Amino acid sequence: MAAKGAHGSHLKMESELERCRAEGHWDRMPELVRQLQALLGPGGGGGRRPSPGAAVTAPDADDFGKLLLAEALLEQCLKENHAKIKDSIPLPEKNEPKMNEARNHLSSILNHGRLSPQYLCEAMLIQGKLHYVEGSYRDAISMYARAGIDDMSMENKPLYQMRLLAEAFVIKALSPIALATSCSLSPALYSFQHASGLGEHSPGGQRSCRGGLSLERLPNSIASRHRLTEREEEVITCFERASWIAQVFLQELEKITNNTTSRHLKGSHPVDYELTYFLEAALQSAYVTNLKKGNIVKGMRELREVLRTVETKATQNFKVMAAKHLAGVLLHSLSEECYWSPLSHPLPEFMSKEENSFITQALRKPHLYEGDNLYCPKDNIEEALLLLLISESMATRDVVLSRAPEQEEDRAVSLRNAAAIYDLLSITLGRRGQYVMLSECLERAMKFAFEEFHLWYQVALSMVACGKSAYAVSLLRECMKLRPSDPTVPLMAAKVCIGSLHWLEEAERFAMMVIDLREEAGEFLSKGYLALGLTYSLQATDATLKSKQDELHRKALQTLQRAQQLAPGDPQVILYVSLQLALVRQISSAIEQLQEALKVCRDDANALHLLALLFSAQKHYQHALDVINMAITEYPENFNLMFSKVKLEQVLKGPEEALVTCRQMLRLWQTLYSFSQLGGLEKDGSLGEGVTLKKQSGMHLTLPDAHDADSGSRRASSIAASRLEEAMSELTVPSSVLKQGPMQLWTTLEQIWLQAAELFMEQRHLKEAGFCIQEAAGLFPTSHSVLYMRGRLAEMKGSLEEAKQLYKEALTVNPDGVRIMHSLGLMLSRLGHKSLAQKVLRDAVERQSTCHEAWRGLGEVLQAQGQSEAAVDCFLTALELEASSPVLPFSIIPREL
Repeated sequence: MAAKGAHGSHLKMESELERCRAEGHWDRMPELVRQLQALLGPGGGGGRRPSPGAAVTAPDADDFGKLLLAEALLEQCLKENHAKIKDSIPLPEKNEPKMNEARNHLSSILNHGRLSPQYLCEAMLIQGKLHYVEGSYRDAISMYARAGIDDMSMENKPLYQMRLLAEAFVIKALSPIALATSCSLSPALYSFQHASGLGEHSPGGQRSCRGGLSLERLPNSIASRHRLTEREEEVITCFERASWIAQVFLQELEKITNNTTSRHLKGSHPVDYELTYFLEAALQSAYVTNLKKGNIVKGMRELREVLRTVETKATQNFKVMAAKHLAGVLLHSLSEECYWSPLSHPLPEFMSKEENSFITQALRKPHLYEGDNLYCPKDNIEEALLLLLISESMATRDVVLSRAPEQEEDRAVSLRNAAAIYDLLSITLGRRGQYVMLSECLERAMKFAFEEFHLWYQVALSMVACGKSAYAVSLLRECMKLRPSDPTVPLMAAKVCIGSLHWLEEAERFAMMVIDLREEAGEFLSKGYLALGLTYSLQATDATLKSKQDELHRKALQTLQRAQQLAPGDPQVILYVSLQLALVRQISSAIEQLQEALKVCRDDANALHLLALLFSAQKHYQHALDVINMAITEYPENFNLMFSKVKLEQVLKGPEEALVTCRQMLRLWQTLYSFSQLGGLEKDGSLGEGVTLKKQSGMHLTLPDAHDADSGSRRASSIAASRLEEAMSELTVPSSVLKQGPMQLWTTLEQIWLQAAELFMEQRHLKEAGFCIQEAAGLFPTSHSVLYMRGRLAEMKGSLEEAKQLYKEALTVNPDGVRIMHSLGLMLSRLGHKSLAQKVLRDAVERQSTCHEAWRGLGEVLQAQGQSEAAVDCFLTALELEASSPVLPFSIIPREL
């Protein structure tokens, strides 16, 4: 009975020792060694250890205990000096008592040689690790060669031996003698921290090797090209084997730990295993090395295999980093044409460029996620997005929110990792224009973005990109609090306020914030003055009193000229100085300034457009049309240019030619609309089949035929319109997507229809004009432009009261519409309401003092009232203004930063 009890105690002790060595409970090892020696000592049961593969007799108990203590002491020393190990700083034996004691134990064991071959081999593996830690890299390699790690098998061996062998392969590869290929690569390169810096190469691919040998210091015989290649391949082979073994070890360890916990401690959770430095290196060194060498195929293969392995708690953070690295490779190093899915093979030319690794013996590989109907990405963007979304969910879950001083470093690291993932997400989603999705992702980061400028600014920029401008300005205000001396933030806020929001008072405040920085703003000071000048210019356009307009125009010109003094070569500043001069009708000066801008930037769309308008203001219509045609060649999708072309063709060649351009604009709109509807879908149907456009009643993109309603014969002008119908297919839109997409696209379509209606009215083709107005009204029935054109059509048909009512409705929607005021004033005059007509027209010229049509209309009304002198003044003003009036107002040139 006593023998059976001793045998049971021995088995229990053996199991506990193996578990502690596998799980890293080194603080328990001294007590377990004492218990083992008591069990195997005299009177303690004696006899042989029942394990036939690893016998320990009573006389050997002392050496076996020394082996256990040596491993425990070394691991405790490594844990205490984790930072030094990562930085590849050798640990001097004289400064580390635990290392010294471990060395003495191991030397005694190897000198005696009494232990079984299995334990002697373990002693050699531990001794090799100790040599590496103290900087004796050659001794480490020699010890592993003596242990024969290349021929070791993991079948039917204790779990802790997998850890020892994985660490041995990593150390063998990290040692500078084995790293003669990449040479000055520091062993610390493969640490968890350093691996995150993929793509950071020094000139020539060289790195310093602290504490070891560099390529320049190696003997010439070692540096031979053939031997270097062999060593390089051997390094990668060691890293690959270490990675496989480490993953199998962690999977088996979690399985055993979970079983033990569920069996003995119901309801409790297993303790998380803390990865050692060498296990971290084992997990990631293979793919890092391949990527550093430029072996994209092998590096991606390793990363994909790592990410497909069944996850353990110990590898969760590592997988987040691996997913981030793979996403970076997909975005940075692989085009969509060269992409291959995880379940396919790369192009042959890729494989031929990369060397074949050594053929290694079959190793037990880790378990992979498998199953039917697994999702497989279709291109690199899709795979990168999938990886980053998974990484983001894990990174935001594990981020350290506590602001306690003792957790400051952990918080900084977790925040840095999360920010890197969000940066890659910005690149990935930005490529597909998915800014709404990006803003939603970045909003989730706000919970840990307290006083983190980068994340706040990223969220603000995403809101700008997806059109949430008001929210973006609020975020930018918070960014200004975090960096009050950064001029780019208020400039971005001013840009948003000037552009989509038209918050001119806010824009003025933001621009003044930049100007108030003075020299601290540096090169952005001129941009601050530019923003302020544009704000004044836009305020002048919006002002209702002529005196206020003149004052703001003067301030705008002075501010813009100040910006030009600070940045005399900035073409954007010169352009807006020219535009401001044009707005106050200094045409010659505007052209001189614009010529300077075109010397710097010859193909700028706004500059060419302004040049054409300036030519038209000088009545050089053919030159203006030539410039517009040249600009459209460079910017074929610019509707502003095409609207100006229509006006110029209307003046030079008549409405027939202008209608042909309208046809082209409708075709372009159809193309852009189709692209906007399909733009959210991935290429090649990766997110679904393409949208099938079906007939939608009432929605056409063909101009009507222009027939003579009386005789039925076709006029000459109808030939162009008939060509439009023959050449133009109908735009058909599914009801589910009607009026989806950017609103600017639909307002552009409305303006195209109304422009065509105006051309038909000039030809007296009222039926066709009515059709075009009806199409525009189908888009925006209460638009002031639609109401105005309906009023003009009613006026041409002789329905004066109806026309007056429509003009009034249009003016109600847009009280500042000068063109509406002009038409309404003339209509009131025709109906006999002279005084009211005079008031409306005076409001028009007060609102826009450069509108020569309004001045002429006011003169006609005054003349009808018998006020001849006042009428003459109005007619002279109209003639003077008409001499410098472009075909379209200069204000159609966008004023934006």
